[in-house]
Amino acid sequence: MIVGLTGGIGSGKTSASNQFMALGIPVIDSDVIAREVVLPGMPALSAISEHFGTAIIQDDGQLNRAALRQKIFQDNHEKQWLESLLHPLIRERTINQLTEASKGKPYIILSSPLLLETDQHTLCDAIVIVDLLEQQQVERATRRDKNSTEQIKRIIAAQISREERLTRADYILDNSGSYEQLIEQVNSLDKLLRSKHLS
Repeated sequence: MIVGLTGGIGSGKTSASNQFMALGIPVIDSDVIAREVVLPGMPALSAISEHFGTAIIQDDGQLNRAALRQKIFQDNHEKQWLESLLHPLIRERTINQLTEASKGKPYIILSSPLLLETDQHTLCDAIVIVDLLEQQQVERATRRDKNSTEQIKRIIAAQISREERLTRADYILDNSGSYEQLIEQVNSLDKLLRSKHLS
């Protein structure tokens, strides 16, 4: 069984993912895969450099993510171009990793900030949302990423709304409380998902 895990920026996806891993559940992280497909020497990085210019590449050959983010947030056409390049590559690599990781496991987690915005949710048997109020999202993400409140709000605006996300959830992890409360919820959900695997 493939369980999709998502939530807005600053929602606590990483904390939830880490706890699932601590419980012995494989976690395939689409953010990690998205970074892998643009490593130096990968065809996608060459295409990005050709399209946006060499200023998008750092001196060490790595992608300058901040510069790229600035370009695509200002121009929806450029954002669509980038997504049409990367999403198929990310999907293919994700499917390969999910297939490999699922062997002998009761379930696996596909963690993705854009699970519902892209077609990644179609790979999943169930959807788990890590949820909290938008104001808390902004506070936590601003503190964590050292970005401005305005930048975080722009990222939130680019993701689907909290209301829509919640309507598509099979399970909700409420992260408006303490870290310990989130961990307790993950532990309970793990037991439930393992029992579903056995039935």
